[in-house]
Amino acid sequence: MVLFMTPGLAFFYGGLSRQKSVLNMMMMSFGSMGLVSIIYVLWGYSMSFSSGHTGEKDIAGIFDNPFSLFGVYQLMETKDLGDDTTGYVSGGFGTVPAIIWVAFQLTFAVITVALISGSVAERMKFGTWLVFGGLWATIVYFPLSHMVWGGGLLSGSGEGIAAKVFGVNEEGSANVAPIDFAGGTVVHINAGMAGLVLAILLGKRMGFGKTAYRPHNVPFVLLGAAILWFGWYGFNVGSEGAADTLAGLVFVNTTAATAAAMMAWLLVERIRDGHATSVGAASGIVAGLVAITPACGALSPIGSIILGAVAGILSALAIGLKYKFGYDDSLDVVGVHLVSGLWGTVGIGFLAVDSGLFYGHDYKQLVVQIIIALSALIFTGVLTAVLAFVVKPLGWRISAEEEDTGIDSTEHAETAYELV
Repeated sequence: MVLFMTPGLAFFYGGLSRQKSVLNMMMMSFGSMGLVSIIYVLWGYSMSFSSGHTGEKDIAGIFDNPFSLFGVYQLMETKDLGDDTTGYVSGGFGTVPAIIWVAFQLTFAVITVALISGSVAERMKFGTWLVFGGLWATIVYFPLSHMVWGGGLLSGSGEGIAAKVFGVNEEGSANVAPIDFAGGTVVHINAGMAGLVLAILLGKRMGFGKTAYRPHNVPFVLLGAAILWFGWYGFNVGSEGAADTLAGLVFVNTTAATAAAMMAWLLVERIRDGHATSVGAASGIVAGLVAITPACGALSPIGSIILGAVAGILSALAIGLKYKFGYDDSLDVVGVHLVSGLWGTVGIGFLAVDSGLFYGHDYKQLVVQIIIALSALIFTGVLTAVLAFVVKPLGWRISAEEEDTGIDSTEHAETAYELV
């Protein structure tokens, strides 16, 4: 289901693009599927989670040894857990075999890289995109995945930042653990911040602010949003690692937040523009899915509706910021993924049933959520900028003539539609 989300993203982004760039836009997602899948099997999983299997100490709480589980076949040497089961996985997933966790986490890495591509639509060379994607996954995504989910600096471990701020309990874990159920920091803040940095450094498309970049195929956009919504149940519910009552709550919360965000986005459009659009509905769906991702296991259904509605409003307003500040985030990766990802991560501090401010608890969860959100922003922003300058000598932007002709023709020698 999560792997299916990346072709869904290809349709979503492809539909939002102009006719002469739809194939390139879709190929950036498919290229991520090919490239990141390979490197995740080779060293990505090892960098993210190997210390939970081997007992080795991670490197400064940032990443694990990329060679400890290189190729991951070692994980077929299962351990006896008692009660007639074999296999294990770090992170409290009990009897889920580790090789299944590899397959699941691989799909998260794939779509996170693909998400970034929406910010550089129509102007980044395909070969350079692949080089950047492989480097970014290795230098940014795998370490952040370890920091949040693999027991590193942004996790609830006794060695993490939260433990240093609010101390540890008798079990050696942080008294107030960060909450990121399925990837608010690792996926959405991460991809959104990377998209912002690339959009700024790569520069604007020709005619930005003067040309109306209309979606060339709105049914593609709706199809992509539908596939994403379907696949997101694998994304969120699957992160529970079991078919239990919490998984059921996550399913309900994911639906409620997404629906609320869509309706809120449409309301903003109706009040601001006088029309509720199908592209707005699709974008609202994605904003709600993004916001509920980190929070889906910590909120009540009512809290999820509130979280989703706020996300829909914030992102509907935020997509206009690129015109105010002059960065060409082509398909609104910043306005949707960064903004709703930040709100979803921080909103936990207000709306979490067991630790949120609105449920009579103190400020600590909110502080921890702000810390992990800011840490992810800084980590991703700095390293993405460094990597951008590393790949720039390869030639990362097509020429003005090629952009005018269309990146599908110049990069792929193809056109999406053969029309007379």
